[in-house]
Amino acid sequence: MAGPPRLRLPGASCAGAARRCRAIVVADGPSGKRRGRSARSGRPRRPPVPTAGAPPHAPFRARPPAPRVRRVELMLTLVSGLAWTVVYVEAIRVGLRDRTYAMPVAALALNLAWETTYAVDEFRTGVSAQGVVNVVWALADLVIVYTYLRFGRAELPGFVTRPLFAAWNVLLFATAFAVQWLFLAQFGTHDATRYSAFLQNLLMSGLFIAFFVARRGPRGQSLLIAVAKWLGTLAPTVLFGVLEGSGFVLGLGVLCSVFDLVYIGLLLRSRPAPSR
Repeated sequence: MAGPPRLRLPGASCAGAARRCRAIVVADGPSGKRRGRSARSGRPRRPPVPTAGAPPHAPFRARPPAPRVRRVELMLTLVSGLAWTVVYVEAIRVGLRDRTYAMPVAALALNLAWETTYAVDEFRTGVSAQGVVNVVWALADLVIVYTYLRFGRAELPGFVTRPLFAAWNVLLFATAFAVQWLFLAQFGTHDATRYSAFLQNLLMSGLFIAFFVARRGPRGQSLLIAVAKWLGTLAPTVLFGVLEGSGFVLGLGVLCSVFDLVYIGLLLRSRPAPSR
């Protein structure tokens, strides 16, 4: 019985077909991928076009933030910086006016420790805007510390003598610095600045309410301080908690807003009704 008919390439011999097959294999390589040349024309193939917005040497790298996102981040940073500056200036003014201190001392100690610690950390790598702002805030804190040392002992019970008052303050401020350094050692600069700032911010929000209760009213306090403190915390809550996606920061920031709004409500309620 005769076998199946043999197929012949039109216009070419079997030997020629074999040579062409070997040429394609060599051009393609063992993996079947072309070695930089087109199979038909023999010209070098063009490299892939980089993704828009990515550098030429990394075409598949993630795109940088859009200009609109960067503008929002800058706006939130400026709002926070301005609001906290208002808090410090108003606390100095109210403290000198009422001959008292206008910020809870535990929060004041933590603020001073935070700003000096991270100002030094910023200046290790050169002068930066955030480092300068931290120095300005630390200097404002020192003025508030003066009002506390000048008028704070008068608000304590009589058994708190001058030596006992001094020893307590040394322990309090040393502990505040130790807490900041422990955060820095455990989490590193990037996370420590955020975690410690929002935790002490939540503490401050609660202490302002305790301030109001202990003084039986708004003495040594100000609605401007309360509102500026709320906005100064809300802006970085949106920046780090929403835009950067930190659930921890977002949760703490929301709690801060709850306490801050309660404190604002207490101050508004305590304001005398306008005379008719």
